[in-house]
Amino acid sequence: MFPLDFGPYEKYRMDRHLQIRSFVLIAEKGSFAAAAAADVVTAAVMGRRLTALEERLGVKLMHRSTRRLKLTGMGEQFLERCRILLRDFEETERSVSQNQRTVGGNLTVSAPAGFGRRHVAPHVPGFLARHTGVHVSLSLTDDLVDLVREKIDLAVRIGAMGDSNHVAVKLHSNRRAVCGTPEYFRRFGRPRTPEDLLRYNCLTLTSRSGQQRGWTFRDGDRVATVRVSGNLGCNDGELLYQWVRQSLGLGWRSAWEIHPAVVRGELITVLEEFALPEYDVQAVYAQQRFLPAKVRAFIEYLKAQYRLPGYWEKE
Repeated sequence: MFPLDFGPYEKYRMDRHLQIRSFVLIAEKGSFAAAAAADVVTAAVMGRRLTALEERLGVKLMHRSTRRLKLTGMGEQFLERCRILLRDFEETERSVSQNQRTVGGNLTVSAPAGFGRRHVAPHVPGFLARHTGVHVSLSLTDDLVDLVREKIDLAVRIGAMGDSNHVAVKLHSNRRAVCGTPEYFRRFGRPRTPEDLLRYNCLTLTSRSGQQRGWTFRDGDRVATVRVSGNLGCNDGELLYQWVRQSLGLGWRSAWEIHPAVVRGELITVLEEFALPEYDVQAVYAQQRFLPAKVRAFIEYLKAQYRLPGYWEKE
């Protein structure tokens, strides 16, 4: 590796930490050459760093001669303070870094009410048994919460992510489908196109989940939204699902929720050729340089549970 020399303007760019660290290194090594070799720079660079530090402080820290370097009285005092400062700095960095690798602390998780009750909350005890240093706070709501404002570490969400300031990790594949009971379709017939839904009683979520804008379908190469309507609405997805099962109308529900009932013949899905290809279950968190270990661990734990054979067959 070649020594690095950034030229005569380096002293104007260097930070205080670099100046102090170089001063301590020069003092401990006893020469510019030895300190430069340890820091993989030239002796001239080390000399400029010391000069910049002395000029900034307005004091002489070392006497220089062709044979050796000697600390001044002020330099000896400053050296001891600098050693303490660098040690504290390194310990602080190490502590923060260790926290990023250690699974512990408070973990706040948000999830849709129905999905959270059935597919998030049941896994929290097992996660806590594996990671005893974590404390979990679970918020179940069908509203689209602001992760930063509400101080949410992780949100489990269904469907596309709309905020570019967030990161989404796929937990499991999922699709949305229009569904109803065999009885309902016997009475009113089946819709053939998404536009036909305008003639049906469609049960809708009234929460801030985004579904109130309409039901979304694939129409060739584009995505189209149909503003459906009906005589029943609520802010709880699980209640809406129960209304669908009571033949009160049609619902636009996720595969994770309706699959067991479809397999048993209790519900029928329609318009599947217009369904969006993916409406995945995702873990969403605010963008950050270092993802806390507790968040990463919970994501991996949920993914492992969802991959278990037969998991999604259960109701």
